[in-house]
Amino acid sequence: MDAAFTAEQDEIRRTLREILGKRCGPDEVKAAVRTAAGHDRELWQQLARQLGLPGIAVAEEYGGVGCSPADLVLACEETGRALLPSPLLATAALCVPLITALGSDAQRSALLPPLATGGLTAALAVSGPALATALALTGEDPSGQWSGGGRAGGVQARAVTADDAGHGGGWRLYGEAAQVLDGHSAGLLLVAAHTGGFARSRTLLFLVREDAPGLVRSRQAVLDETRPQAGIELRDVPAELLGDEGADVLGALAATGRTAAAVLAAEAVGAAGQALDRTVEYVRRREQFGRAIGSFQAVKHRLADLYVRVQAARSAVYYAAWDPDQGGLALAQALETLRVTAGEAIQLHGGIGFTWEHDAHLYFKRAAADELLFGPVHRLRAHAADRAGLFADPATAPLGASAASPATPPPVPTPALTSPRTSPPPPAHEKVAV
Repeated sequence: MDAAFTAEQDEIRRTLREILGKRCGPDEVKAAVRTAAGHDRELWQQLARQLGLPGIAVAEEYGGVGCSPADLVLACEETGRALLPSPLLATAALCVPLITALGSDAQRSALLPPLATGGLTAALAVSGPALATALALTGEDPSGQWSGGGRAGGVQARAVTADDAGHGGGWRLYGEAAQVLDGHSAGLLLVAAHTGGFARSRTLLFLVREDAPGLVRSRQAVLDETRPQAGIELRDVPAELLGDEGADVLGALAATGRTAAAVLAAEAVGAAGQALDRTVEYVRRREQFGRAIGSFQAVKHRLADLYVRVQAARSAVYYAAWDPDQGGLALAQALETLRVTAGEAIQLHGGIGFTWEHDAHLYFKRAAADELLFGPVHRLRAHAADRAGLFADPATAPLGASAASPATPPPVPTPALTSPRTSPPPPAHEKVAV
């Protein structure tokens, strides 16, 4: 693996940091999240025009930049530094990969170009607080019970014929979903719904337009306003099936989850690095007992520990950028690093840092909200350990396992029955001259 950045990657990061430094300060962030859209639409269009940020990982044939998901990960480190409120995560990291993997040729041709240029935003809607489970971040559910499982709750889908509908066939959705990232402003919803009852139980993805009849969306009050969320109600809403009924939806969601984990980890590392930089700047200026508080050894030690944490998490994120299978572990380390760094930043800012309106709490809220949505950290690590087989019992390993981990332990040799085991005689004591 070549971990060196290319000139194009360095230029994207430099340009993005320059734009966000001018347009996305703490005051601008607070003003943007209180708008109806939950983000600065003008800034979003500027990022789309100058950098092609929404379509950075979309193929050129669909109007995208044609870069790899690793470039999106590196760019999101900069958006995390500024705590940029935008539909980038919901659109580029969650919905675009699903449409690319599952959509038909006609659906990809119709949806990916406007998504890549920023003219259309999308949101992934799953039932209940099951986003981490749906993306296979904290566990896997091969039966798809999180989508409803044929019981009450979740979102249910039923196929209708032309006779039943009166004006054409298709699919109808009924149910509700909470904690939908940017669901209140997205022009397109990707809704995960259960269908088939108990006999043919399965989870499918459906496309729902923002103006669909029977769709009710309401913005929710959340801890982190830079991650706006909405509640979605579907009351017999007409929908279009994404792809075909035989698509591997759960596999596509798990693959999307691995890339999204790396993106989220990059945002968390960027936020942690910025929180640390702002804290270092503050302790250099703040004086107590006639000297800057940053000159005290105890403060230096705390900041040094934070620096090591941030650099270790950044290394894990860069590795996950090239190997998305490591995204879960990188996300766990990055979220823990952001939580610890944000907490220390509040404490090292002293009395002013404890006020809820201080800028340090923006990072603390991001850390708490992301861990609630995509964690917690111990479950991320536990699932990564299960996938790696770290705690698997060798006796229960499947047939055909490698010699390093045999399916059954080798037999223990037993002594012959005609010659009973006798213990060896003790060694003779030697006389040593003193």
